[in-house]
Parts: sequence; structure tokens; C-alpha cells
Amino acid sequence: MHHSNTHITISFSRGWVVTFAAAGLGLVFGILYVWSVIKGGIPDVWGWSNADKALPYSTMAVIFSFIMVPAGQFQDRFGPRPAIMLGGLLGGAGCIVAGLGGSSLPAFVIGFGIITGSGVGLAYASLTPAAMKWFPPEKTGITVGMVVAGSGLAPLPLAPFTAWLLNFFSTTTAQGVVMPGISATMITLGITIWIAVLCLSWFVYNPPPGFVPMSRYSKTSVPTLQEFNWKQMMATPQFWLLFFMYFSGASAGLVFISVAADFGRQALGQWAFLAVVVLSLGNTFGRIIGGLLSDKIGRPLTLCGAFLCQASVIGILYGLTRNGGASWPVILMVVFMIGLNYGANLTIFPAACKDHFGIRNFGLNYGWLFTAFGSAGLIMPWVNGLIRDITGKPDISYLLIISMLTLSAVLALIIRQIGLPALQTQRGNQ
Repeated sequence: MHHSNTHITISFSRGWVVTFAAAGLGLVFGILYVWSVIKGGIPDVWGWSNADKALPYSTMAVIFSFIMVPAGQFQDRFGPRPAIMLGGLLGGAGCIVAGLGGSSLPAFVIGFGIITGSGVGLAYASLTPAAMKWFPPEKTGITVGMVVAGSGLAPLPLAPFTAWLLNFFSTTTAQGVVMPGISATMITLGITIWIAVLCLSWFVYNPPPGFVPMSRYSKTSVPTLQEFNWKQMMATPQFWLLFFMYFSGASAGLVFISVAADFGRQALGQWAFLAVVVLSLGNTFGRIIGGLLSDKIGRPLTLCGAFLCQASVIGILYGLTRNGGASWPVILMVVFMIGLNYGANLTIFPAACKDHFGIRNFGLNYGWLFTAFGSAGLIMPWVNGLIRDITGKPDISYLLIISMLTLSAVLALIIRQIGLPALQTQRGNQ
């Protein structure tokens, strides 16, 4: 009995070290959140259009989303530490390439968009699997929530740090025009990523071979999860139900976060930065609360509640757009709730992926599921813009997203009813 208690204490201690180190790395790899600050400092003399200013960020978001598939496979094969270190190398190098490129748009697209985006995706795919392997199923949600909370918090330290760097490295032209130090700032951010990854990556590692976490609900180790490869996973209806639900939840966040933030800026004036702070806090708390709640009542019921809540908040936001806004406390509450539901998705779906398809191939399996998030980022903002161009107003976009969320709430109950994939779905593929 003494040996068992010691085993639990040591594994949980190591597990939490891995979890907090992964959360710290998630904060560092939330580097994409600094683009709004960088974009605001780009001077007119660079000649960039608004579309140009959006291109590095858009490129990074797409690359990050879709690199998760090969990144997950790399992580499954070689472990988290090599993936994180390679991701950190690329992440920092991309920022430095952008910085050395001066005012060159291709340098920012290639450096920040492609190289840093690849590094972020490679590292991000490795953070959650390592932490989950140290804990039993009843702690999957909170473990994932703690890890992904790091990237949710990223705007809070990174945005002011980037703004300070832009001011610190600024120069004044002969005409008296202050030029923000964008190049030096990008190089500094790249070096910062290298240092942080070098320090933290050593604390993120898999348990030893044969390790099985002990469950407090069982006198023995927890039952072995069903282990699906990606082909077997895609042959199940559960995967496609999860895919559509993830697409819907991500669509609501990606389309309407900027709308809610704009309302916040209008209502708050010089205190507009509070909208970003409240959004980040909602995003972070959503990741932790979503994990805790899903551990208690199950992923499907948590998803059902989250989708219904999200649909209600989007409905309120729709009412605000028709009425021209509201008081700042109402706006901040809406901003917080949109962030909360958006963040919850990024915790619940990785946990649901492990529940349904196992941990052995989790990196690659979740990479494929995460393409729902990337697809939402590619498709839904374009659909939203197309609807505005055709109708001249956003009403149909709101109704479309609310309908998708309501349907997803129903699908969450259906996936709860049909349960986990049956073992016979694996036959013929062994």
C-alpha cells in the first residue's frame, strides 16, 4: 500500500510539472496574438494596405491549423521534447526572418506566417499529449484545460511586452516622425521564444514505458483505452459528429470575437484595452472551467450546454448590432462569454478525442480533428463577408451560426446516446 501511495504521489507530482511547463510553453507559443500590436505599429511609409497587414496573421493561422496533422504524427513517433524544440527553433527563426526583412511583406508572410506558424503548430501539437499521459481519465479535462489555458492567457503578457518593445526600439526621423521599432521587436521576440523553449522544454516529457496512471476510483489501474489509428477513427460516426461540432464552435468564436471586441472599443473609448483583457480572461477561464465540468458531467453534456450558451450569447450580440450597442458592462459581459465558450471548445474537444480514440495516436488523431478549427477559420469569415456583400447586412450570418450551434447541441446529445466507438470498428485494420 505504501508503494502504491508513493507511486501516485510521484506520478502526480511529475505530471503537474509537465502540465505547468506545457502551459508556460503555450503562453510563449501564443505569439500569434501579438500581431494586432505589430500591425498597429506599421508606418504608412511602408505602403501596406489593410489587406497586406492582415496577410501575415492569416497565413500563420492557416499554417498553424493544418500543420497540426504532420506535427501530431511527429510527436507520436519521436515524443514531445524533440517536437517542442524544433517548433521553438522554427518559431523564433520565423520572427527573426520577418525582423531582418525590414518593410518587406514577403519577409513577414514567409517568416512570421509560414516559418513561425509551422513552429507554433509543431510545438502546440506536443503539449497536450505529454501532460495527459500522466493522469487518469477522470483528470483528462482539467489537465487539458490547464495546458491550453497558457495560450489563452498569452495576450495579457505578450501584448504589452510587444508594445513596450516597439516604443523602446523606436526612432525619430529627420522630419520628427516617430517610427516604431518593428524590426528590432520581431528579432527580440524570436530570441525570447528560443530562450523560453530552451528553459521549459526539458520539463515536458512522456511517462516511462509501461506507466499506467492510478485512478482514485479504482483499486487497480484504469482500464486501457481503445486505441484507434487515424483511418479507423475516420471510419466512425463519432469522429464526424465531433468534427461538425468543433467546426460550429470555432466558427462562432472566429467570426464574432472581432465584432464583440469592436463593440467593446466603441463603448469603452480610451479604456478599450479592457475588451481585450476581458476576452482573454474569458478565453482562459473557459478552457479551465470546460475541463473541470467535462470531467464531472461528461464531454457530451458539457458540449451541449456550451453550444446552447454560445447560441444565446450570439443572439444577444445580434440584438446589440440592431440596437447600435449597449452600456459597457453589458458589452464586457458578452465579450467575456464569447471568450468563455470559445476557450471551452479548445479543452473539451482534445479530451473528447482521447476518450473516443485513445492516447497512443492522439497527436495525429487530434491533428485531424483540429482541421475542423482550421476549416472554420478558412471558410466562415469568407462566408460572413460574402453574405454581407450580397445582402448588405450581417443578419443571415448570425442566424446561420445560431442554427449551427443549436444543431451541434442536439448532436452532442446524440453522440452521448451512441457512446464510444465499438471495438469491432477496428477489425480489418489491425
